[in-house]
Amino acid sequence: MTDRPAPGKEFGPGSGIGRPQAPAPEPLPGAVFDSHCHLDMIDMAVADTLAQAAAAGVSRVVTVGCDVPSARWAADCAAAFPSVYAAVAIHPNETATAATTASDQDAVLAEIARLAALPQVRAVGETGLDYYRDNAAPQVQRDWFRAHIEIAKQVGKPLMIHDRDAHEDVLAILAADGAPEQVIFHCYSGDAELAERCVAAGYLLSFAGTVTFGNAAALRESAAVTPAELILAETDAPFLAPAPVRGRSNAPAQVAHTVRAIAAAKQMDVAKLCAVIEATGERVFGPWPT
Repeated sequence: MTDRPAPGKEFGPGSGIGRPQAPAPEPLPGAVFDSHCHLDMIDMAVADTLAQAAAAGVSRVVTVGCDVPSARWAADCAAAFPSVYAAVAIHPNETATAATTASDQDAVLAEIARLAALPQVRAVGETGLDYYRDNAAPQVQRDWFRAHIEIAKQVGKPLMIHDRDAHEDVLAILAADGAPEQVIFHCYSGDAELAERCVAAGYLLSFAGTVTFGNAAALRESAAVTPAELILAETDAPFLAPAPVRGRSNAPAQVAHTVRAIAAAKQMDVAKLCAVIEATGERVFGPWPT
């Protein structure tokens, strides 16, 4: 994983991904939030990132930890900034190196559970399965995924899923183990048929900048068939910058492009979609501080 600012230090610029920053988007007609980003990896001070986002109508963000250091950082960041919530987990691509023994794994999971119980941490994730990369064997990923499902149920918080080329196994494990009350498919990557199966189970689909790509007709069709109240929008910043700024470093402000693309796919008024997403955020993550 990329180096991160040390927890407890000033929340200055993160390590970034070596790409230029994208220009600010046209502000949205209503407030909305970025349901998944990595503030620690954005090459901009957190306060500046949040100010840029607010200027675009993106008033709040969920920052996500992918290993123990970044999970602690995310929790600290959310405690420091009222417009930030955190999600914590061991990313499936990190599971091969997160622990070397069973006792080590127990200790890592105990720390994730401790962080997940904090009031500013509002989801367990991102966890799940990634069969596109071979960082960890499928069985190792599945074991960690099941452990995170249990943590989410224990703390009563949403499960935020990373699912890459692993749709059937992800759905099968959720069905077999019993899903938490709220399940979010981060950076949804399936087709419309899979979207309908997720909708039938009550799962939320979070669409990233990929929905704006020219070759992403299947994602736009998925958004079209998903009820608005089961849709979230995200950046996964600093990755996956949307089409108008593709190739630049992504940031929460750019979720404005994604919201507009979703609204177009659903033939829905943008301001109305913003209002629905905001309401869904309060229902899933709980009310934001005022």
